[in-house]
Amino acid sequence: MTDDVRRVGAHSAEILRDPRLNKGSAFTPEERQTFGLEGLLPPAVSTLDGQIARVMENLRAKPEPIEQYIYLRSLQDRNETLFHATLIAHLEELAPIVYTPTVGEAVERFSHIFRSTRGLFITPENIDQIDRIFACAVEGEVGIIVCTDNEGILGIGDQGVGGIGIPIGKLALYVAAGGFPPSACLPISLDVGTDNEELLADPVYLGLRRRRLADDEYEAFIEAFVQGVKRNCPGAVLQWEDFSRERAWDNLERYRDELPSVNDDIQGTSAVVHAGLLGALRRAERPLIGERVAVLGAGAAGVGVASAIIAALQAEGLSFQEASAQVLVFDSRGLVLTNRGDLPDYKRRIAHEPGVVRDWGLDPGGDLSLATVVQTVRPGVLIGLSGHPGALPEEVVRMVAAEHERPIVFVLSNPSSKVDAHPHDVVRWSDGRAIVAVGSPFEPLELGGRTHRFSQVNNFYAFPGIGAGAWLSRARRISDGMLLACAQAIHSSLTDEDLAEGLVLPASARLKDVATEVAAAVMEAAADEGLATRELPADPRAFVADWQYEAYYDRYEPA
Repeated sequence: MTDDVRRVGAHSAEILRDPRLNKGSAFTPEERQTFGLEGLLPPAVSTLDGQIARVMENLRAKPEPIEQYIYLRSLQDRNETLFHATLIAHLEELAPIVYTPTVGEAVERFSHIFRSTRGLFITPENIDQIDRIFACAVEGEVGIIVCTDNEGILGIGDQGVGGIGIPIGKLALYVAAGGFPPSACLPISLDVGTDNEELLADPVYLGLRRRRLADDEYEAFIEAFVQGVKRNCPGAVLQWEDFSRERAWDNLERYRDELPSVNDDIQGTSAVVHAGLLGALRRAERPLIGERVAVLGAGAAGVGVASAIIAALQAEGLSFQEASAQVLVFDSRGLVLTNRGDLPDYKRRIAHEPGVVRDWGLDPGGDLSLATVVQTVRPGVLIGLSGHPGALPEEVVRMVAAEHERPIVFVLSNPSSKVDAHPHDVVRWSDGRAIVAVGSPFEPLELGGRTHRFSQVNNFYAFPGIGAGAWLSRARRISDGMLLACAQAIHSSLTDEDLAEGLVLPASARLKDVATEVAAAVMEAAADEGLATRELPADPRAFVADWQYEAYYDRYEPA
């Protein structure tokens, strides 16, 4: 309880039904009398800490993660302060429940577990009313918007309207780790239809029951949406989330100069992988500039990661040609080359020229599979982002381990059922020498008298701080330099104790501290590049820490 006073015009049961005002059993005797709550609550008055303890007792009694998710979402919809206070107090334990991996199942079951609404649902039928929708839904200043068109959800694809669970989960972490006040966060589902046959046939499906918009209609819809955001939420950071790989790149490139926007699947992933790679190289005692990196998967995340590593090598002093020659990207057809006639534009930025392949002694028109190229080039780093279970085979890991004392292998495809290779297998295939990181949580492995732990290369290390830094600096755009600053700030937060635990990223218990460092670094980068529209504070880190939201109950007095 604090001495902060909040003027409240609501009364009686109206207060209890408003999640922004409800304190549950924590209303004081004076507040109960003043606002007509006497007799509507049990007589004992709880503290916030006592309520948190009760929540955790009930939560831990739930037998399955999805039941815990439903419980927490219900709590969020009846008492926002208690929800966020609980998440902040137990962030390491609860992040996998409100976000990945549990949110994936929640998205798939959205229409069947629906309890109450949260966020906005923009459709082709109501896009012409977007100003009215924002006016009805938004109170105060919006700082961060997470939107999805629901087509590329995690590794499970088109999930229709259920994709709203991803923005809701990410914004919970924007509050708990990034420090945004809940009132400044807005989740949006862009429901443009679905091509998921199971959803279209499901009698309880809650989304728009039609096929996805054609390209020209889709582009017009997105344009109307973006202009609506600019009119109604000026300066807000817009995060594109879980779009298909082509549309992810198209939307990002089309609008990144129009408003401060970021695609977490491309840029957030790339920043965290970059930071994790720096941590792994620190453990292996090798410099980045000497590494060859093989990226398995050329979707939005894979191309984003490859682009970020190329940019990092350029920052180390290499030319673009020299840097790109060290980063090899593979899709289902093998090494991505520029001479493919049907190569999408977003892949062209990371494709190799055929001449580079000839210099390796390989035929550009021949077998350029992962195994063939790795056998020739012998990279020291393998990064799996294919989305296909088992796509990283034992023979490839053993080739790399035969050449490098400490091979670095990141198996990052989500959810865990889609992992490119099981991390325990990777450790065994490398005789315990591989430095392994994962996309979804995996249990440690006991092998050869050692405990092998796996850092989760999760975007929650990046996006809360990126969003906070961009918002607090009122950046006009989010630049590659700001993302590079993010990766370096994450890596700088990696301690010797983390390394001794076998980690390549900071312990997830320190997510809020990491977000503070990232936000300050992003603000500084925005100022250095002339992108900030607010003056940089003398101490950016202290400024961020002072701004960050704390969950507590105000003292209520009548308006």
